[in-house]
Amino acid sequence: MTSTPSVTSLLDSAVTALGGRRRDGQVRMASAVAHAIDTGEHLAVQAGTGTGKSLAYLIPSIRHAIVSGRTVVVSTATIALQRQLIERDLPRVAAALAGPLGREPTFAILKGRGNYLCLNKIHSGTAEEPPSELFDAFELSRTGREVTRLREWTSDTETGDRDDLTPGVSDRSWRQVSVSARECLGAGNCSYADDCFAERARRASGQVDVVVTNHALLAIDATSPANILPEHDVVVIDEAHELVDRITSVATAELSGAGITLVARRCGKLLDDETTDALLGAAEMLDGLLTELPPREWTRLPSGVPETLASLRDRLWLARNEIGPVRMPGSSGADESAAARSAALTSLEDAHDTVVRLLGAFDNPDESKRRDVVWVAHDRVGSDTRAILRIAPLSVGGLLRASLFADATVVLTSATLTIGGNFDALAATWGLPAAGRRDTDGADPQSEAPPVADIGAMAHGAPAPADNAPPRWRGLDAGSPFDYPKSAILYVARHLPRPGRDAIAEQTLDELAGLVTAADGRTLGLFSSMRAAREAAEAIRTRCDQPVLCQGEDTTAALVKKFADDPQTCLFGTLSLWQGVDVPGASCSLVVIDRIPFPRPDDPLLTARQRAVEARGGNGFLTVAANHAALLLAQGAGRLLRSTDDRGVVAVLDSRLATAGYGGYLLSSLPPFWRTTDGDLVRSALGRLAEIPYG
Repeated sequence: MTSTPSVTSLLDSAVTALGGRRRDGQVRMASAVAHAIDTGEHLAVQAGTGTGKSLAYLIPSIRHAIVSGRTVVVSTATIALQRQLIERDLPRVAAALAGPLGREPTFAILKGRGNYLCLNKIHSGTAEEPPSELFDAFELSRTGREVTRLREWTSDTETGDRDDLTPGVSDRSWRQVSVSARECLGAGNCSYADDCFAERARRASGQVDVVVTNHALLAIDATSPANILPEHDVVVIDEAHELVDRITSVATAELSGAGITLVARRCGKLLDDETTDALLGAAEMLDGLLTELPPREWTRLPSGVPETLASLRDRLWLARNEIGPVRMPGSSGADESAAARSAALTSLEDAHDTVVRLLGAFDNPDESKRRDVVWVAHDRVGSDTRAILRIAPLSVGGLLRASLFADATVVLTSATLTIGGNFDALAATWGLPAAGRRDTDGADPQSEAPPVADIGAMAHGAPAPADNAPPRWRGLDAGSPFDYPKSAILYVARHLPRPGRDAIAEQTLDELAGLVTAADGRTLGLFSSMRAAREAAEAIRTRCDQPVLCQGEDTTAALVKKFADDPQTCLFGTLSLWQGVDVPGASCSLVVIDRIPFPRPDDPLLTARQRAVEARGGNGFLTVAANHAALLLAQGAGRLLRSTDDRGVVAVLDSRLATAGYGGYLLSSLPPFWRTTDGDLVRSALGRLAEIPYG
């Protein structure tokens, strides 16, 4: 029998077939991924832009799938990367490896059930209409038109996948023709199981070599007793720097008067009037109570809340029992409203479980040992403000360690994973304590890990290893093809005043205008808030000749395209631009960061995590706030160099990066740009870059 070619041989074949060239960092990464798969040790890989990390993890993953016959799961945080993998990378790699492997590798995409049309909901006529008093006539008419189009699309689509629908529809319309995993009747109980789009996708995913999914579905699979993903023993997590936030989001629940009202209406005629009135009364009582309370974290249940929640819990359960079990089509006494009953029961049970979780959130008197964080938020919904009670896990590290890392070999990769010069901070949030880390040469780490890493591991839920056998993992920086000191300057405006909470200082706006003028536009401005982005955009429009686009004035994709097409244009915006812009070439020669992106001091979840660190004797600010800022800074700075020919400046208009004690820690998380605090030198360099002909 012919042996399977090695990973490096397959990589060379793929690179040659794709018209690329051998990259040392890509080879190092591919070899490390193969080693992790062979040994079962988890791997964290930082692979800078231009390394070719997708190919570096796909090649060993595909080889493993072919040799073992087991599916490999690849999880991403963004739809954009999912599409890149499915529509570009995997087809090209599969074609390139067909010869060396003896057959063409197979792949499929798997999303949450709510991304697919539900035939039962469509054909049973149980799609709920939104209560008319909550929406204006135009919105209702638009929803009706979109639902009609979706029903017609059912007979045309092969996938039922929302992302394949062009043009798209509103979330409200899509909810009329889809169900969540919990609302689904199940393949064994649904008349449309054989034709179900979600079931087709799931069946296909169990028969391929590589399944591409997202972090949210990965989280659901990790927390659910059901097996949503196909059987697998290797998981690759791309964009791993977003893993904790995505898992936290999935595990966060909320409760509000409006939400309970919607639950009551969703039950419709399945409840008698008295039970419905009881639910609506509980919703009104909850809304009145939350509206009177200030938006902040709770460290205990305020007066009157336990009684209100207990009453709501009992009424929800009473309604649930009144509806009774769902009678499936074909069974004795079955009706045609099984989907409606399932949706109603799911809504009631989810709300009930959230109330129970809230009532038990404060059982442990030690705040640092509580599992959840609870807070009231006042959210803007149109012109209204709604009070919402939220509950989120203090950490997800313990969950990931007990599920994800216990059941498979995991490779975590991103362009930005090291904070403060090592992997320990992020690894701790994943549930991989420093005690389990092995150096890249195979040696065990020092017996004492850095204090911040130890504290971080405890704070983020990675329990101390009672059996002295924590998960074994390695960290590898695969490097970058960029010559950072020769390609870019990091300018810290040390002379500027410390950023305040109010308007941007005039001196800072003058500095920004000087940089934009010197660069002749070509500026991506990354701001800590939309207010600051708009304020800066208006100021630059009055002080400079170069056109300025601001996030929110059009879709982000349209703005980025305009920015890329016109080298004199500037683009200002906030968080999504920090991580989602890929504009190589002269159009982005200057990246400006207005201030160190520390989390908001009133962010209840991060504040609670800081307190948990401090309760154990650690530095909460460094472990949580500074690490959060360091990761975003690195992501923002990474917008500058997108190809090996790029040149430019990253300008930070926050003097604290040069003057504060934590500045060195943050700087160590950034690429090794050539650094200066000399503004004249930087403006001169930008002027020379602006003289280089575009294109």
